[in-house]
Amino acid sequence: MTTVSHAGPQVYTVTQVLTGLRRLLEERVGGLWIAGELSDVRRAASGHVYFSLVDGTGRLRAALFRQTARRLPFEPEDGLEVLVYGELDVYEARGELQLIVRQLEPRGRGALQLAFEQLRRRLEAEGLFDPARKRALPPLPTCVGVVTSPSGAAWRDVLQVAARRFPAARIRLAGARVQGAGAEDELAAALDALGAQPDVSLVLLVRGGGSPEDLQPFNSEILARALARCPVPVVSGVGHEIDVTIADLVADVRAPTPSAAAELALPDREALRGALARDWGRLVRAMAALRGRLGARLDAGRGALRAQAPAARLAAGRDRLAAAGRALERAAAARLAASRARLAAATGRLDSLSPLAVLSRGYAIVRRSADGAIVRAAEQVEPGSELVLRVAEAEIEAVARRVRPLRGRGAR
Repeated sequence: MTTVSHAGPQVYTVTQVLTGLRRLLEERVGGLWIAGELSDVRRAASGHVYFSLVDGTGRLRAALFRQTARRLPFEPEDGLEVLVYGELDVYEARGELQLIVRQLEPRGRGALQLAFEQLRRRLEAEGLFDPARKRALPPLPTCVGVVTSPSGAAWRDVLQVAARRFPAARIRLAGARVQGAGAEDELAAALDALGAQPDVSLVLLVRGGGSPEDLQPFNSEILARALARCPVPVVSGVGHEIDVTIADLVADVRAPTPSAAAELALPDREALRGALARDWGRLVRAMAALRGRLGARLDAGRGALRAQAPAARLAAGRDRLAAAGRALERAAAARLAASRARLAAATGRLDSLSPLAVLSRGYAIVRRSADGAIVRAAEQVEPGSELVLRVAEAEIEAVARRVRPLRGRGAR
């Protein structure tokens, strides 16, 4: 350490003190692990990440440089409990103690698990896991795209299931690496390539089981975005049944294994044959019933047509005319009989009121010859008057000799 010599106490410059502290830390402390909570996390435009490590009472500034930050599988965020490995340093421009971070791990859980949870929360907030956006699988796919490694067991499993269940479907492979750095880019590119082909009905994204590190490409945001924009339905079959990846959550249908994914995507030809036989039987029965109904309608139509034919209509008209004539005759006879009965009754009443009937009982009608007036009283006749007596069957001319009133009246 350089000093300034003068009489009195030894005096150091600020730079000397800070440089000495840095050397002391390098020699006596070196690299160390520190536990704490992230606070004031800030990512600079340069790609460096700056934050503070805090506990109940202390605070330590830390810097995570771009190259190290790029390798982190998760995103540093405030409140995260971490274990940090690095070297203590002195930032001379501010005279601050800081930690140069070489390694950053979540405390109590793995970095991959944390990265999975962070990405899952973000994509779920965007709606990529929403059941409403999931699409149904086509019942009879003509061409099935497969994204997997061409040398992996998953590809062979898909081919075996396809040959057994539905060999009529064409299987098209878009090969990609399924693990390792950069595998997520290849998987996304293969998915985009299959989605751009118009004859592809759906896509299978499959790989066999593996460690969390092996499955990391299927937990990437790059592949999740490719799944979300794929124009056809996607079935994911990644890992074992207990493995759940981000790709499983974004895909339209999740299968526990690659073989199960193929089973879901492809119909069973034996089941189709059975369904076809049942449908054919129902169709035959329906056609027979329809033929019966149409035959009955045809017979009814023929009968109605015969009934509307000119000869039939003429015969029916003749029958109606004859019936009407008979009804008219019966009505006329009834009316004539009724009229005769009324005439006879009127005749009887008239005969009973007729003067001739009275005359037939011995009475006579007396008229004066002079004026033909009917004599109704004695005062109308004088002795010597000429009279005409009308009896039932004759007229008698007579002369009145004497008028003799009855009931005590004097005769003249």
